[in-house]
Amino acid sequence: MKKIKKILIGTHNIGKIKEISYLLNKKTKKISPFQLNIKSPIETGKSFKSNSKLKAKYFFQKSKIITISDDSGFCVDCLGNKPGIYSARWAKRLGGFRPAMSRIIKLVKKRNKNKKKPNTRAKFICSLTVCFNLNKTITVAGEIRGKISNKILGKNGFGYDSIFIPNNFSQTFGQMGKRKKMLLDHRYIAFKKLKKKINTL
Repeated sequence: MKKIKKILIGTHNIGKIKEISYLLNKKTKKISPFQLNIKSPIETGKSFKSNSKLKAKYFFQKSKIITISDDSGFCVDCLGNKPGIYSARWAKRLGGFRPAMSRIIKLVKKRNKNKKKPNTRAKFICSLTVCFNLNKTITVAGEIRGKISNKILGKNGFGYDSIFIPNNFSQTFGQMGKRKKMLLDHRYIAFKKLKKKINTL
């Protein structure tokens, strides 16, 4: 496949822009919607996959630049996999990610009250889409499983990172160093799959 000279990272989330930029080929020019003054689309999809495709096509249509878009979220088992695709909107409604994390911890404790085996399972899911043109998109998914911590731990990362402890680890994403977290998380898992399909990324 012909080398991708420049790519639009289709998100206004600074944390996602940094992570995706880090994963992409160093020689590829990375552009953000901020530079082109493009607003975000309304996310009407009912799944991570449909929302990532919607965003990739939208930003491509606005820019005419090959676009990579992410839709990801935090799913808590005992809460019926909520907040899920509404993770960012849920946090916004509650006044930010810190109050949203506190709310999740309280809900998980409430659901597990008096249970001999508390269910604190959770996972991060990421769907990544690259849009080459309106007729050609490639989408993959990645997920990482773990559990909810009983309090907010760590100031690194973004979103719900500070209450998620991945399986086989004792720290939350928020406590981990940036590189360690980025080469472990759901976005990296999805990106590795994407790179197998598009070797110029």
